[in-house]
Formats: sequence, structure tokens, C-alpha cells
Amino acid sequence: MDNVMNRKKEFMAYEYKEVCADGSRISFLIDGYENFGWEPDGNIYENMETVSNLYRQQKAVLRLKRNRKIINKTELTRLQRNFEACVNEIEMMEKSKTSRAAMYALIIGAVGTAFIAGATFAVTAQPPQVILCILLAIPGFTGWILPYFVYRRVLEKQTEKLDALIEEKYDEIYSICEKGNKLIY
Repeated sequence: MDNVMNRKKEFMAYEYKEVCADGSRISFLIDGYENFGWEPDGNIYENMETVSNLYRQQKAVLRLKRNRKIINKTELTRLQRNFEACVNEIEMMEKSKTSRAAMYALIIGAVGTAFIAGATFAVTAQPPQVILCILLAIPGFTGWILPYFVYRRVLEKQTEKLDALIEEKYDEIYSICEKGNKLIY
């Protein structure tokens, strides 16, 4: 018992960082930040549910700490910022896959709705313009059916195009992490 009380713990000052991220990326971020001297704090993350316009997302807060007197701190910080920029670019590319497809589908749906509105006004006019109603209803219904197929097609093309760029960003991240790891050890 005396031995435990006589032992002194060496003082170490830490700096702290909190990173808010998608719950599925936490392991990737922990692995990345460890290469810049950060280690997970005892309280790794908390789940938070955020509701965006279209769906619910599981978000997590990752708590990290690092020795304030770490060697090569300025270079590690520069590499860390580069790492964070690459991670943000990957997130933006992932979001742009669906955003472009959704934009095209919404535009086509809105144009289809305008044609249906024109067909409705044509049939309710005095006297009813049945031929004009049919001519406007055909592209209108096509504009309501087509967005699903356009969305899938654009999503496939965007995914094909962006997957190669995302892989390049991951390669860049791995080289940045490797440089940071060499500075620490």
C-alpha cells in the first residue's frame, strides 16, 4: 500500500480535439488521427441523431487527446490538416453522387408537373380543349415516370466516375498518414 502512495505520476499536458463524423467513419478516423499523435480519449463517442431534409443520419463525436510536447508538432499539424481536407473532399464526392441525380430527377418531375397543369387548364377551359389536354398530358405523365429511371442512370454514371477519384483520395490519405507516422516513431 505504501508503495502505491509513494509512486509519483509524471505530469503530461494534453491537447484535446473533438471530431463530429458519420458513425460508419469513426474507425477510419481513429486510424487516421493516430498517425498524427492523437489517441482516443476514454469517452470515445456519443451517438447523435440528426434529421436532414431527406433522411436520418447517425452522427458521432470522436474525442481525441495528444501530448502537447510532441516532437514535429507543426509538421504533424500540417499533415493533419491535409488529411482532414482529403476526408472532407471524399465526403463531398460521396454526397455529389446522389445530389446530381436527385437534381435531374426533380427538374424532370417539375417539368412533367407543369405539363399536367397545362393539361388540366386545357380540359377545364370553356369550351374544353380535349386535343390540347391529351397533347399536354402525354409529356406530363412521361415527366412523372421518367425521373426514377433518370435518377438511377445518373447515379450509376456518377458512381462510376467518382469511385476512381475517391480511390485516389484514399491513396493520398494513406500516404499522408504514412508520413505522419514516420514523424512520430
